Amino acid sequence: MRLTEITYDNAPPIDGYGPGFFRIGGEVVQGGQLLLPTERFAWGGFDDRETILSRAKLLDVLFIGTGPEITHIPKALRDALDEVEIGVELMATPTACRTYNVLLSEGRRVGAALIPV
Repeated sequence: MRLTEITYDNAPPIDGYGPGFFRIGGEVVQGGQLLLPTERFAWGGFDDRETILSRAKLLDVLFIGTGPEITHIPKALRDALDEVEIGVELMATPTACRTYNVLLSEGRRVGAALIPV
């Protein structure tokens, strides 16, 4: 079997997650996180959208990890993201982490807004 090592050129991958934390590029960080192609921020949840909107041109798609279970996001957030033409995919946080890593490894312009499990 031939194995190919994955490289992440644009941004660090999500190495792991647990109750209230994420491990991103080897660093453990507490609380919600917003990962963009060139930056990482603490993310306060669905009402914390200004950073995402101000950097909309950096993204083709944003994965929103809604915690341990998939839930709807507020209409105001959905409308704001639609207005700046960011593709949005809602999923449980574990799934969002894995999907973000796959597309990041392909060099895609992805972001992740993650609520911890």
